[in-house]
Amino acid sequence: MSSRPRALGPLVALFTVGYLAPYLLPTVVGRLSAGLGLTPAQAGLVGSVLLLSSASAGFTLAARVERLGPRRAARIGLLAMIVGYGSAALTTSVPQVVGGAVVGGFGSGTTLAVAASGIAAQRDPHRASTLGLLSVSATAGALYLSLPHLGGGHALAFASIAMAAALVWPLTRGLAGGMGGLAGGAGRPAPGPGRGGGSPLPHRRSGLVLAGAILCWSMAQNALWGVSGRIGLTQAGLSEVTVGAVFAVALGAGLAGVTAAGALGSRIGRAAPVGAGTAIIAGCVLVSSRAENLAAFATGEILWNILYPVVLSYLLGLAASLDPRGRWAVLVGSASSLGAACGPVTGSVLSEQAGYPGMGLVLCVLLLLVAVPMTAVALHTSGRPLVPGSVRRRGGAPAAVLAGTTTAATGPVPQMGAPEQEVTEIPVPARRRADRRSFRLARPGDRG
Repeated sequence: MSSRPRALGPLVALFTVGYLAPYLLPTVVGRLSAGLGLTPAQAGLVGSVLLLSSASAGFTLAARVERLGPRRAARIGLLAMIVGYGSAALTTSVPQVVGGAVVGGFGSGTTLAVAASGIAAQRDPHRASTLGLLSVSATAGALYLSLPHLGGGHALAFASIAMAAALVWPLTRGLAGGMGGLAGGAGRPAPGPGRGGGSPLPHRRSGLVLAGAILCWSMAQNALWGVSGRIGLTQAGLSEVTVGAVFAVALGAGLAGVTAAGALGSRIGRAAPVGAGTAIIAGCVLVSSRAENLAAFATGEILWNILYPVVLSYLLGLAASLDPRGRWAVLVGSASSLGAACGPVTGSVLSEQAGYPGMGLVLCVLLLLVAVPMTAVALHTSGRPLVPGSVRRRGGAPAAVLAGTTTAATGPVPQMGAPEQEVTEIPVPARRRADRRSFRLARPGDRG
């Protein structure tokens, strides 16, 4: 029986709990404001501190997951989530709530780092990240439906995240054997001696552009997401139960979008979903920020949440494709968390200074601007063609000549336009130098 499902299950679970806090950000910020008497800007700042702590964990662990071991790193992250979010739920002291959010956020970022590293080692990273987004969307949707009926205050929101982390703890047994074991079980080669922790990052320019763009992309998304609850309550005049139901339906609709993205996979490439999807999201942001009734609010939120996880899944898959060891996946994911960390306070400040419609206009323009470099990276890295120069680097001068001919090459020689293949370095011990006299020219009729 294949070990792939057993390897992927714990990674999807870690991905789910790691992303749960950002997905629940509107209710967390809203309950902090209502339950602890914080202003909207102060509550948004607490949410930003939580996500900033998550991003710092990702940047710290980007190249250290293999060294720590996936099971140990995952358990450290889950323990930090349980302790941090649990302590924040048990107190009404603002400094202690902030401290708990910092510890819990660091745990969320740690579990995401483990999940991203493992997902990048899968044979199909896009499919794996899609499963993770499906899981977190379903979990967050269920919580949005249930939390308003269980009472107010910030305690339930934080306690639900801590409980989810506790439920995932037993699944970390599936991470035994190290990240190399997961990679091998998933059908991709485990890092060998020639790919140690000191190996340079591949595709640096594309990775840096993608990380910078996704930082701004996530900031714009979470600037609206962090104040969406207040838009529904104050500007659209809805109750908390109605707003929670809209969020649950929106996240449920997002499941359909992610399912469609998983079915399509890379058949339509990554550039079209990333570029066109971001442009449509920008329009949804305008609709949501100007909503003054249930119909407009629900339309903007539902359409937005259908597209957001779809585009995110392609961005995560794009980052994972840049480095099979998962370092760019972790770094790009951490840049996304850093942008998400700036989102709530950005949304709060913009909404206070320019109102919700003005905030939506600024975020719409920002999303349209960052869609350009993200699309460019997707075009540059998807199906990079083999040219004679690259064949020369890989296969030598004869291979370059054959690749440039008009006739089809046979055997292992790559053809012009074929995707460039990964080359695995095999260390060969050189204990003694071969004597040239031991070799002779083969002639017809020789049998040995």
